[in-house]
Amino acid sequence: MSLPFYQRHHEHYDRAYRHKALSSTVSQYQKETKSKSALYAQGSAAYSRGSAAYRHSSAAGFSLDSSAAYSYGSSSLSTSSAAYSHASESINKLAAAYRLGSEAYSFGLKNSNLMIEDQSYKMSPKAKRAKQSLISEDKENEALDYSVPIFTGRQVNISGITDTEEERIKESAAYVAKRNLFATGEGVSVSKVAKTTSEEEHHEKKSRKVAIRESAERVAMKKTLEETQAFHRKLNQDNLLHAPEFIIEPRSHTIWEKENVRFNCSVAGWPEPHVTWYKNNVPIDVQAHPGKYIIQSRYGLHSLEITECEFDDTAQYHASAMNVKGEVSVYASLVVKRYKGEIDASLLHARNLSLSPFAVTPHGYASRFEISFVDKFDVAFGREGETMSLGCTVVINPDIKRFKPDIEWYRNGVPITPSKWVQMQWSGERASLTLTHANKEDEGLYTLRVAMGEYYEEYSGYVFVRDADAEIPGAPGAPLDVQCLDANKDYVIVSWKQPAVDGGNPILGYFIDRCEVGTSHWTQCNENPVKFARFPVTGLIEGRSYIFRVRAVNKAGVSLPSRVSEPVAALDPADRARLKSHPSAPWTGQIIVTEEEPAEGVVPGPPTDLQVIEATKNYVVLSWKPPGQRGHEGIMYFVEKCVAGTEDWQRVNTEIPVKSPRFAVFDLSEGKSYCFRVRCCNSAGIGEPSEATEATVVDDKLDIPKAPGQIMPTRNTDTSVVVTWTEPPDAKELVGYYIESSVEGSGRWEPCNNNPVKGTRFVCHGLSTGEKYIFRVRAVNAAGLSEFSQESEPIEVKAAIGGGLLLGVCPELSGKAAGLTDRTTSWEGMHVASQPIFDTDALLKCNAKFNRETLPSSCGKLGSTGDSNTRGVVKDAVTSAPQKVDSASYSRVTDIQTAAPSPPYDIVVLESVRDSMVLGWKQPEAIGGTEITGYYVNYREVVDGVPGKWKEANIKAVSERAYRIQNLKENMVYQFQVAAANLAGVGAPSKPSKSFKCEEWTIAVPGPPHDVKCTEVRKDSLVLLWKEPVYSGRSPIVGYYVDMKETEAKEERWRSVNEKPLQKKYLKIGGLTQGVSYVFRVRATNQAGVGKPSDVTDAVMAETRPGTKEVVVDVDDNGVISLNFECDQMSPDSKFIWSKNYEPIEDDPRLNIDTKGGKSKLSFKNLGEDDLGIYSCIVTDTDGVSSSYTIDEEEMKRLLALSHERQFPTVPLMSELAVEILEKGEVRFWLQAEKLSGNAKANFVFNDKEIFNGEKYKMKVDKNTGLVEMIMDKLEEKDEGTYTFQLQDGKATNQSSLVLIGDGRLICIMQWAGPHFVDKLGWEVTDECNVMLKCKVANIKKETHIVWYKDDREIMVDEEHDFKDGVCTLLISEFSKKDAGTYEVILKDDRGKDSSELKLKDTAFADLMNEVCRRIALSATDLKIQSTAEGIRLYSYVTYYVEDLRVGWVHNDTQIKFTDRMRTGVTGEQIWLQINEPTPQDKGRYTMELFDGNTTHKKTVDLSGQGRPFPLLTSLLYRARVLGGLPDVVTIQEGKALNLSCTVWGDPTPEVSWLKNEKSFVSDANCILKFESGKNVSFSISTVSTQDSGKYSIVVKNKYGTETSDVTVSVYIPEEERESEQEKKQ
Repeated sequence: MSLPFYQRHHEHYDRAYRHKALSSTVSQYQKETKSKSALYAQGSAAYSRGSAAYRHSSAAGFSLDSSAAYSYGSSSLSTSSAAYSHASESINKLAAAYRLGSEAYSFGLKNSNLMIEDQSYKMSPKAKRAKQSLISEDKENEALDYSVPIFTGRQVNISGITDTEEERIKESAAYVAKRNLFATGEGVSVSKVAKTTSEEEHHEKKSRKVAIRESAERVAMKKTLEETQAFHRKLNQDNLLHAPEFIIEPRSHTIWEKENVRFNCSVAGWPEPHVTWYKNNVPIDVQAHPGKYIIQSRYGLHSLEITECEFDDTAQYHASAMNVKGEVSVYASLVVKRYKGEIDASLLHARNLSLSPFAVTPHGYASRFEISFVDKFDVAFGREGETMSLGCTVVINPDIKRFKPDIEWYRNGVPITPSKWVQMQWSGERASLTLTHANKEDEGLYTLRVAMGEYYEEYSGYVFVRDADAEIPGAPGAPLDVQCLDANKDYVIVSWKQPAVDGGNPILGYFIDRCEVGTSHWTQCNENPVKFARFPVTGLIEGRSYIFRVRAVNKAGVSLPSRVSEPVAALDPADRARLKSHPSAPWTGQIIVTEEEPAEGVVPGPPTDLQVIEATKNYVVLSWKPPGQRGHEGIMYFVEKCVAGTEDWQRVNTEIPVKSPRFAVFDLSEGKSYCFRVRCCNSAGIGEPSEATEATVVDDKLDIPKAPGQIMPTRNTDTSVVVTWTEPPDAKELVGYYIESSVEGSGRWEPCNNNPVKGTRFVCHGLSTGEKYIFRVRAVNAAGLSEFSQESEPIEVKAAIGGGLLLGVCPELSGKAAGLTDRTTSWEGMHVASQPIFDTDALLKCNAKFNRETLPSSCGKLGSTGDSNTRGVVKDAVTSAPQKVDSASYSRVTDIQTAAPSPPYDIVVLESVRDSMVLGWKQPEAIGGTEITGYYVNYREVVDGVPGKWKEANIKAVSERAYRIQNLKENMVYQFQVAAANLAGVGAPSKPSKSFKCEEWTIAVPGPPHDVKCTEVRKDSLVLLWKEPVYSGRSPIVGYYVDMKETEAKEERWRSVNEKPLQKKYLKIGGLTQGVSYVFRVRATNQAGVGKPSDVTDAVMAETRPGTKEVVVDVDDNGVISLNFECDQMSPDSKFIWSKNYEPIEDDPRLNIDTKGGKSKLSFKNLGEDDLGIYSCIVTDTDGVSSSYTIDEEEMKRLLALSHERQFPTVPLMSELAVEILEKGEVRFWLQAEKLSGNAKANFVFNDKEIFNGEKYKMKVDKNTGLVEMIMDKLEEKDEGTYTFQLQDGKATNQSSLVLIGDGRLICIMQWAGPHFVDKLGWEVTDECNVMLKCKVANIKKETHIVWYKDDREIMVDEEHDFKDGVCTLLISEFSKKDAGTYEVILKDDRGKDSSELKLKDTAFADLMNEVCRRIALSATDLKIQSTAEGIRLYSYVTYYVEDLRVGWVHNDTQIKFTDRMRTGVTGEQIWLQINEPTPQDKGRYTMELFDGNTTHKKTVDLSGQGRPFPLLTSLLYRARVLGGLPDVVTIQEGKALNLSCTVWGDPTPEVSWLKNEKSFVSDANCILKFESGKNVSFSISTVSTQDSGKYSIVVKNKYGTETSDVTVSVYIPEEERESEQEKKQ
């Protein structure tokens, strides 16, 4: 599978690992063949001749490891000049042979298809450096008395940072060959030995044998490299941790004794690499040689300086950079030359070079280079998304062909490296830098540095990048500089910079999106816009990498997204530190996190050092340290909060504990103070909480900065001005400043920079010569943008006396400047302050109301392309045509003196497609005294501003104020008019609307809501109603925002009424000021953002008009609940329209509506939860008479209680039933009612059986006093029980009871005047698997209270008990271990109290949990099968899951052992078994076993399907697949042969087809496609050309599925051929 485009330009494998593998392979080869010096096939003959001369030379040899050898060589040289001459010739031939061998080896590599390129470096190749000569050319034929070491640490061709794998292989092979040659002590010897033809033939044959062995080794090396690349392609790109990489490598030096030398390099990597310097593989100890070595590291530049070099300093030096991701080294050699003659070497010492115009370059030449720039780039202006190029022609004198300059680019002083955003080229004469996709982050000071040895020159110029055109007119510019901070396992803080352009409306906030690296799916992280330019993103998956982007939003819409951030990995900082100090894997590019085996469970201790590290009004970020006591297993954390001053701790993360010692707490009330604490947990339990934090106020700790001051412009050049200012007082965490300019008197402000600049001085470029400008500045930090500073004094743009700053060059600004975009360019889409503000925040420029005459005449630009997924539907009501009004209707019109309505107004477009448009309009202000029956729409074409004839759009009137006009012409401009009709006729048509273009709307956000109107207007509130947009955008509408302002207020005074989107299409707006006029509008929002606002409502005065009446609730004597509304302003045609939640009520069986005259009643048949809502009533054909009444749960309970009281009244009692013993031993039972009528009667009940007046019972009812009594002669044991008196007086009833208890001999009368328990507290498990505690009570009354306790702490119960059937219950949902304890219930009132206790601990709790688990197991659904990206998932749902429920899985009667491929788990209420990469062995019967403690419950599913493979499993097992073999990218030289092959599989055998650049591709004479044996696929091109470059795709397909694999072929032309072609053209 090919890589995503944003990964192709990054490094996808560890370069350090590759170098080690390469070095290891080459070293193995060299050890086997170290006695053979011929490494290159084509140059073996020349090399052998040089070797023969070298071996037979006995007088001029030397060895670096032996001073004796050096002395012997010196004496030999001094005694024989002739020998030296021969030695010189041999050395020169040796060098020539070496170069010839290098070229031949390169040629061999290319023929062996070993050209492996790093794609990121292919994008921006660097020029190769010139080859280094071993002997100074001007000394070549002169016999000097010094020895020349031949050891160098790099290839003779000094190529610096190589571009291809081929060059790295050559470089490494050359280095190893020379190292082995040097290590064996073989020096350069001079001898006059004749070279015969027979010797040449002998070495030639020997070299061919070596070449065969080398070919075999190369094949092995290629296989190793391909395996390494395949391994690293699987690694997730992780740019947070990446191995060191040397940007600038040290160069080799050849110097004279007593000179100083410095090696320089720069390295990149994260974490910051540690650089160590070595001499001959031994670390350099600065302390052991004080003053000799100076090692420095500054701002990523590392240097090693060796002072007063001696001959012994000749050695190989290398720098090694290491971090947790790996280690990489670069090598350089130092050759120190010594004079042996009479020349005073001090004349050439470095200390004297400061007075000389010449210097010794690293190449050994004493010369001075003059570097100049021609055809220089100027100050550049661009727009986001454009391609920009900077370039300079470089002239170097003297021009030494073999030495190439080092070309480096910097932005704001920081080196620029090639990437997918930046490409750098060097043609040999011209250096250029290309920004392939400019962003505002690219704005800054660009510097070109050209270095030749110790000399370098620089040239700088500024690049300005302005915002791209917004998709939505009036939308703000894109944010910039998105960065990821404080990454953890499951969250990261994203920061960004605010844009300079807000689109003419204040930015309401920002949306943050994330995308997992390797996918293209973007997910919005926050539902509501955040204003603070930092936001913690939660819910990340540990170990995965993410990229982020940010979008700004104002009331016009959402901006384009910012440039994506660098990838960041979700890892705990503690893991990073542990990996840094103790790497857990070799340098293979992997991060291997090991987990320790859990020991015996230890409850962790409390965390320490808990503190609030960041607090805003949207969130608070906590940080703490893990506890010292935590055992050997990992721990997680629960975060708790409470309002300051209370101890009501609430758990924030109730479901999932966090893994990181950092957490962001949301959903806090702004302005309140909170305290926080943290608990640790592991498998052993939850530990004690940490110490609570200090009280933290939920508010932004960082204030928006104040405005800068003292703006001072100064002349600079004919097109630029220098602006200075002072920093605002008390400024904190400043990001920078934005500068704006304006031509004096124009009122139009334009940004001078789009990337905040630091410092207080700035050069504004691109100004018009001779114009007078004024400037203003504002500061930026994470909290927002400050107010603008005061405007500066006007300044005329012209050059200062003596000239200003060099154009585009301003070193003193330290890269912190920026400038104004070119004034001649179009500023389309940018808010212009001098123009009237017409609804600039709108998505469509077609229905603003503020100034209809000056609005654009077309719908404008509607955003990105693409069809809308959702269309609004507008229904046409069928009514009679106005021309056919009958005489009866006309007479009626005449009787009530009606008139035709006035014209409708404010015509807007609600949706536009290619051939139709949906219009909306407002109802006429005067309806003519009767109801409007419909509307008629006309339209006409407008060509070049000239309107045509009007045409009818509808024959039948439409009742809705929205209509779709069909059969329009695409891209044609139209005007519309609407006329209203009533019984009096058709009114005058409206004025022609603005011109609208009929074109497809493709914007992602919704269109405008319509039919916005106000109702229930009062002195401090009103209700706003609207209808949903016809055009919903690319995703469903998720809510609405309501805006309001005073009628006379400016456009900037619009403010949002609701912070969160409303799901409903109405809103009651309170807090209005009496007597003030207001206007309102509504905006819809979906997943893409906030859409265009609706048309503005008519002005509404906040007042309660005289005679205004409200809806009144009433309960009659029969308990019927009703809502009543009356109106005294009705006309003959007025009607009462009742609505529920502002939706008309139509034939609701639960309601009954009765209207008589000016009164209307809405009655509830059986008031219940289904009837909750807002009930409103509007009277038509009046001046807005309306009212509403809200019935919520509390009001429903009140009304039901009142209804019950009216329907079932009670007899009030003065005293409850009591008992007393009279003088004669009689027992008297009595109670007294407050009042009894003549129809009152009493019933007497004993133990649920009625008793009557007789010998044993004497009963009496005194209706005057209300006294009811019963007298018994004596009490016996059988009289023990409950006595009840029941009263009835008409509809009213009441009763009272008491209990008599005896001991068998003596009857004790216990006055149970208070409430008591009949059945003690017990438990039962409901069908919903909840636990219900219940008890039965008696002798209760209305004032009796029941209180529940758990472990002596009161349980807060939401609802009051109604004691229905004398039973009291407490429902505990999702019962678990935390609910174990002792429960107690207490009954009490003014008569006394009683209690009952239930212990749910130990055995009792276990019994209860067994029953809960049994019910949960019984609730399990049948096993279902789901196909996932990884394989198959079997799952079942339960009511809820508890840990006590044991889950097991069985496959074919064998217990499943869980592995990474087959694992189980619980997610919410889902119990699942995941089978990754299923195989035929996975077929069979699967059983889920749920054990409740006593019984095992089973759910089974069969994956064999009665002898046939299960279809889902079959499709996964037998679908067509590409098993491997194709690379992602192939780079090949033009003219070569390309052969690719891969293996496919599927049952049945798949069909194979090829695509090139997404188009069908078949075999031809040049390209041969083969499919053999049903599995082997090959792709061959005999001779590739540049036309063969492109993306090739193989598509395999069978009946079970299709799979595609891509390979990108890139054909290039060698540089030598390209140069020759260019010379021919010239």
